[in-house]
Amino acid sequence: MDKLVLASRNHNKIKEMEELLQPLGIEVCSALDFPELEEVEEDQPTLEGNALKKAEYVHSVTGLPSLSDDTGLEVDALAGAPGVYSARYAGEEASYQDNVLKLLAEMKNADVRKAQFRTVMAFVTSDNAHTFEGVVEGIILDHQRGEGGFGYDPVFKPDGYEQTFAELESSVKNKISHRGRAIQEFLKFLNTG
Repeated sequence: MDKLVLASRNHNKIKEMEELLQPLGIEVCSALDFPELEEVEEDQPTLEGNALKKAEYVHSVTGLPSLSDDTGLEVDALAGAPGVYSARYAGEEASYQDNVLKLLAEMKNADVRKAQFRTVMAFVTSDNAHTFEGVVEGIILDHQRGEGGFGYDPVFKPDGYEQTFAELESSVKNKISHRGRAIQEFLKFLNTG
């Protein structure tokens, strides 16, 4: 494999994935490089379902190996919400900030602030489809901290760290994050496959 297409148009996610995939030494493209690709509706009830749907579609159009992910923030006090709806928690056109503010408002009186980020990656080729999962546990702070990262990063403090994902250097975040852990599983699979 000398080329891989990321089934994403999210600039933040693409940058993070390119850094994580650098050890492969292959050309990494994204959905942005293929104008003929349509937006894929994430309408599956699970992270796995959405990741597979996106990767299968991108592979079917480009003919290239495709990698996609779906990520959810699962908060104990909210019975696992926002989960599969994390990106659109505050509505279809919601910004990262809208989603964070809704989360903070819903957790205003929560005593238990335990949460986890979970990423499921799907890798689709003409021969197979495989999924890989990465999880990182932590807590939701009651206020935002940090300027880096994206999404819920300013309010998520991973276990074992004093900084939020938005405060950590990207090299540290990439090593310990849900997406980083899913990528490590993917890389292990490629090395043994």
